[in-house]
Amino acid sequence: MTQKHTTPDGLVIVDKPSGFTSHDVVAKMRGIARTRRVGHAGTLDPMATGVLVLGVEKATKLLGHLALTEKEYLGTIRLGQNTVTDDAEGEISSSADASRVTREQIDAGIAKLTGDIMQVPSRVSAIKINGVRSYKRAREGEEFDIPARPVTVSSFSVHDVREAVADDGTAVLDLVVSVVCSSGTYIRALARDLGADLGVGGHLTALRRTRVGPYKLDAARTLDRHQQELVVMPIAEAAAAAFPRWDVDARRARLLTNGVRLEMPNEYAGSGPVAVFDPEGRFLALVEQQKGKARSLAVFV
Repeated sequence: MTQKHTTPDGLVIVDKPSGFTSHDVVAKMRGIARTRRVGHAGTLDPMATGVLVLGVEKATKLLGHLALTEKEYLGTIRLGQNTVTDDAEGEISSSADASRVTREQIDAGIAKLTGDIMQVPSRVSAIKINGVRSYKRAREGEEFDIPARPVTVSSFSVHDVREAVADDGTAVLDLVVSVVCSSGTYIRALARDLGADLGVGGHLTALRRTRVGPYKLDAARTLDRHQQELVVMPIAEAAAAAFPRWDVDARRARLLTNGVRLEMPNEYAGSGPVAVFDPEGRFLALVEQQKGKARSLAVFV
């Protein structure tokens, strides 16, 4: 008798390779984990590498509730050239000598892009404008505007400034930067806007995501390593790391899983999703407090 393969419920932290879309990674993981039930929590541009959080089996229900609101990146911004995509994947649309840009000017430009700012996403992005993705409109040559959105850039630091000469002979500056920002922030838009502020243009030439919420690069594995040995963060561990924890006794656990809206302690008021565990440490459900009672968001048993 052949033993039935079962994939554990949980999160898989992938170090995404360059050139893969987030959907490509999901497709690859379906083969590795031998299940169709794989989803991702937030996309990463094809050019970028680094942390991509996937959910397998029951954990796909967890993905939409994960507060992966803060992200951290390492990247390289090239001053002196604009591209049609705001990154190295697009054609160069304009060039300007950046050799006279000073470190003081760079720091002043970065200060304007730090904190709570209004950002216009890249035209070649997945933002929907009247139901149609922006990159699709751009590819078809449409003229359109994308409204600015509020984002938070908690930290934007320059670690190195390197002088270089681009392929077209333009004197450019390559800035090695790190950014901590809210979900929905486009790093290539920061590169574009910094270049515009400095009057020489700018685009992103490399990007690596080093953290998504509580999940860091040291927990991420390449697809090849997952192929050799799939490492799944158990769903209970993932929930305990991401949400406030509410331990209930066996009677309450039984009532909760039967759909009874239990009274919730006041300490969870306004805290958003709360992970409920039974006395054996099993993760039962995600709930939120509503008028003092537990409203079920997703059940996992």
